[in-house]
Amino acid sequence: MLRSPFLVLLFLFAFVSCQKGTDISPANLKKKETPKSVLAKKFANLADSYYTAKRFDSAYYYYNKSKEIFETEKDSAYSAYTLIQLARIQQTFGDYGSSEETLTEALPYIHDNLQYQLAANNLFGISAKELKNYDDAVFYYNKILENASDSIVRLTPLNNIANVYIEQKKYKKAILLLEPLLKSNLLDTLPYKKAIIIDNLGFAYYKSNSINKGLELMNQALTMRIDRGDSYGSIESYLHLADFYKGRDYQKSKENAVQAYVVATKYQSIDERLEALAFLMAHNQEKRINGSALMFINLDDSIKKIRNNAKNQFAKIRYDSRKANLESIKYKGERAETLLQLATQKNQKYLFFIGFVILLGGIVFIINYYKAKTKRERLEANYNTETRISKQLHDELANDVFYAMTFAGTQDLQDPMKKETLLDNLDKIYVRTRNFSRENSPLETGERFEHNLKQMLNSYKSSGTEVIIKNGNPIDWSKVETEKKIAIQRVLQELMVNMKKYSQASFVVIGFDMGQNKLKIDYSDNGIGFSEKLILKNGLQNAENRIQTINGILTFDSQTNKGFKAKILVPK
Repeated sequence: MLRSPFLVLLFLFAFVSCQKGTDISPANLKKKETPKSVLAKKFANLADSYYTAKRFDSAYYYYNKSKEIFETEKDSAYSAYTLIQLARIQQTFGDYGSSEETLTEALPYIHDNLQYQLAANNLFGISAKELKNYDDAVFYYNKILENASDSIVRLTPLNNIANVYIEQKKYKKAILLLEPLLKSNLLDTLPYKKAIIIDNLGFAYYKSNSINKGLELMNQALTMRIDRGDSYGSIESYLHLADFYKGRDYQKSKENAVQAYVVATKYQSIDERLEALAFLMAHNQEKRINGSALMFINLDDSIKKIRNNAKNQFAKIRYDSRKANLESIKYKGERAETLLQLATQKNQKYLFFIGFVILLGGIVFIINYYKAKTKRERLEANYNTETRISKQLHDELANDVFYAMTFAGTQDLQDPMKKETLLDNLDKIYVRTRNFSRENSPLETGERFEHNLKQMLNSYKSSGTEVIIKNGNPIDWSKVETEKKIAIQRVLQELMVNMKKYSQASFVVIGFDMGQNKLKIDYSDNGIGFSEKLILKNGLQNAENRIQTINGILTFDSQTNKGFKAKILVPK
């Protein structure tokens, strides 16, 4: 298993470079240099030298300074490189949460660079695994597999996924990943990687109760590591064998754990030293002071102190750098603000004057527009009313009078039957004239308004048409404005005229109700209904205009041979 972020990143970089046939170092990317970018590259090179010398605090400081300049220069390659290096240093000190934040900051710079994507996803996977976010770790390792086509490069994320499965105790899934790798010929030229995979596969077999096979593979991996001088890699073998013997042979278990501790101490590998001590402490069977426990506590306290100091120092480096940038920006901003204020004061009067003129002109325009609109609507309503009156006079009353005159001039009025017919015709003309006069005469909008309104509606009753008036919540007509009363009566009159002339209805219901601050009137009949075109043609458009002038709403619902409905809503 590759535990060191540094080694993992170098491993990925090396194989991706081989795959592409190019050096991935940002220094090899051709870009026009500026004085600032030259300075930033000097900082980056200095940081690299400090990193190689394991002076991580100085490396962090110069990577951060380099990164800030490259960001202002919009150099994506170097910005990505420095951010990845910062994330690696944070992982070195166990600050995996901050490492994830730094890697997230790098994402906008790496979307066009496969090498950096692989490195960033691997570091994301390491952080997620160390923070016990195993599903996230597998997700990031799979992203490497999706983008890396080279079979050798794919070995590392596959092995890392298997290690996550081992951490999750999903040993069979780990075996399914590792066994095909061992059977392929890819590892023949990679003894270091082969030993890692054999050891992890043996540990997974042992944990899945394939005891003998697991022990054989773990011993084989340890022998390979010792033979090729990979003593650092042997740490993991010793820890796995210590775990294997812990319930079988206490002495062998202890020897392997101690050996792991010794080698880890030689390489100053803190995490492995702590793991070996934790194992010795947990599985000690000797009845005396547990020296491993004391060593673990002292080492753990020391490491925590060092790492916390490093985290605080890194945070302070970033904070101081950002503070300096903010102060510079603040100074420039204050100077720009002063200039802006002077320019603003110079132009404010002009802007205020122009705004006032525009506002005044807008108000005048709106007032004139609504006056003209109201006048136009009233003229249109008057015109429609006059047209309707003219049509009624011509089509109905004039025709009846002409017929009566023709009848009187051509018939023998001495004949009682003929005389009676003439009188009936004259009576009909009288009734039509009276109704016509009532429809177009000034309305009574005082105390008798409601009585007159219902009388008008009832006047449309006949032997073939029944008119029913329904009352809901009482309406206080005295509180309804005169204009609204007139509009309501005229609209209802228009509805009744249309019913009489076109709908052939035998049943009409008009309902009055008072809702929340709204007067509601529902009209319905069982006539033949109207098409939309016929409604507009028959004058109901005029009724709709009347209602709109009092801020009301008139809606129609009609289908041929399915009756006609209308709803009037008027604000109180």
